[in-house]
Amino acid sequence: MHDPVDLAGRLVALDTRGGGERVAADLLADLLDDGGFAVWVTEPEPGRANLVARRGAGPPTTLTGHLDTVPADPAGWSFDPHAGDVVDGRLRGRGSTDMKGGVAAITVAALRSGPDVGLQLVFTFGEETGGDGARTLTDLEPSPLLLVAEPTSNRVLHGHKGVLWLRLTAAGVSAHGSRPELGRNALVTLARAATRLHDHDGWPVSPTHGPATCNPGVLRSGTQPNLVPDHAELELDLRLVPGFDAGAARAVVAGLAGDTGHLRTDTMIDLPAIGTDPADPRAAPAARELGHRGGAAEFATYFTDASVLASRLGTGGRDCAVLVCGPGDPELAHVTDETCSAANIAACTDALVRACAAAPG
Repeated sequence: MHDPVDLAGRLVALDTRGGGERVAADLLADLLDDGGFAVWVTEPEPGRANLVARRGAGPPTTLTGHLDTVPADPAGWSFDPHAGDVVDGRLRGRGSTDMKGGVAAITVAALRSGPDVGLQLVFTFGEETGGDGARTLTDLEPSPLLLVAEPTSNRVLHGHKGVLWLRLTAAGVSAHGSRPELGRNALVTLARAATRLHDHDGWPVSPTHGPATCNPGVLRSGTQPNLVPDHAELELDLRLVPGFDAGAARAVVAGLAGDTGHLRTDTMIDLPAIGTDPADPRAAPAARELGHRGGAAEFATYFTDASVLASRLGTGGRDCAVLVCGPGDPELAHVTDETCSAANIAACTDALVRACAAAPG
């Protein structure tokens, strides 16, 4: 019997920081092939791979996770970012929480499920940079339900916020640093815009998904202090909620940024918010098996590949239902010295077996 914690450790030991996911896809492909799944591994870019695996009859439940992780500089860690060992009950290393623990739970749950349970596993590359791998997938089997094992500490979430990444580019006029009045400083233009966007307190609040947010995350400009910069770029991370889509967000950003005659706005990522009604019969039986006990639905602040996959897996113009539930601790995603509870990985695996058996097929 496969041990999900051991598999998670083997995955953590593989370096898939922003690339190189093929090694992880190959490891999982061998296990799933041995378990009776039909397996496809595609490599749209060198070293970057998606894996799709299917088994069973009828409309499948789809389970998904990503194989990439965010970077990890060993200089700042107290242990090897690719340790993959368990110390004091916690799996250690980059991706343990986000989300190789969840990928291992999905894989072992699928292998433990009966061969007649219709399952489709989708493991992707490049989720951390906006669903790059998921966008390349074609010919997925339509599914009533998508289970996403992103970090929730095994709490059941019924969706998540959307995301809009924008790049604002300001054009200025160069001048000598001793005569700044002769130029137009593109850096200052965007620094002021960043401050207004950061300080804005009028972002809408959804009754289900909570507040929309804006984070000015990157500012690039200038070459040396004695030159007025004539070019600057500001990158924004906006989290969207139902009723506040990308078009509405762009309008707010334009109003707060100002100086529209010298600013250009380009979209880097635009992914919609995801939400499933707890009463949806496609999701409710699986949600109960995962531990949802009724009451108001909860939603994640982060985005997942569900923003790309839900419409592709849906039928009749209707997106599939989505549940997010995984063993990782959302507070430990992307942090230095990332860890994940080994007990959570084991518990999530057992819950996914029950959820898949209960899901409509």
